[in-house]
Amino acid sequence: MEPGVEELMPRLLPVDDCDLAEDFDPTVPPRTPQEYLKRVQIEAARCPDVVVAQIDPKKLRKKQTVNISISGCQPAPEGYSPTLRWQQQQVANFSAVRQSLNKHRNHWRSQHLDSNVTMPKLEDEEGWKKFCLGERVYSEIDVLSDNENLGIDYIKVGFPPLLSIVSRMNQATVTSVLEYLISWFGEKKFTPELGRWLYALLACLEKPLLPEAHSLIRQLARRCSEVRVLEENKNEEQISALNLIICLVSRYFDQRDLADEPS
Repeated sequence: MEPGVEELMPRLLPVDDCDLAEDFDPTVPPRTPQEYLKRVQIEAARCPDVVVAQIDPKKLRKKQTVNISISGCQPAPEGYSPTLRWQQQQVANFSAVRQSLNKHRNHWRSQHLDSNVTMPKLEDEEGWKKFCLGERVYSEIDVLSDNENLGIDYIKVGFPPLLSIVSRMNQATVTSVLEYLISWFGEKKFTPELGRWLYALLACLEKPLLPEAHSLIRQLARRCSEVRVLEENKNEEQISALNLIICLVSRYFDQRDLADEPS
């Protein structure tokens, strides 16, 4: 071992040079304490300075990095900040919904889906966006067709987060769909269809949160606060929905630095 390395890594048990028998063989089991310590020194000197691990890249997940921002939410527009009592009530209601969902999950999972309900595959991002939001919102079509009075076309308006649907979604699916919708919301406007699904997915999200889910819901709360500030018409119903999501992320999922200050 080089002297410089020894200065950085002092030996806890210094061993002076000792007289060993002429027939000392470091390859055989030591017979005395001196032979044992000498053998350790020899093995340590043979260790390379740098060791490179052989990693199979195929075994690594595609998404390994989780970026967590520490920035908070933007304050609510003047006159629209929720009261503490309102926030506490929303948390209590949300908790009751989660408990009911967990209690009856097996029952709803066993219910047959309608023949027109085909849940997309996990990795089908565009399929999930269309499934949840509908062709009309996904394609940003505002004009209604004359045929829509004949019945609900879920392909166009999106499937609601029915218990029979969300109960079939495992945590990997919940997290992925949440990521897909938050990504869509990052560049699009807030809609009732989006709000219903975000609420349902948050209700299905298990605690304690995985790092990826933790990052996603913080991103969601911050985006809600941005849209809330930019709301030109100050639609009270929409601001209330955005307040609700921020409230659940910050107060139920313990992201207190994102919470609205009580009005």
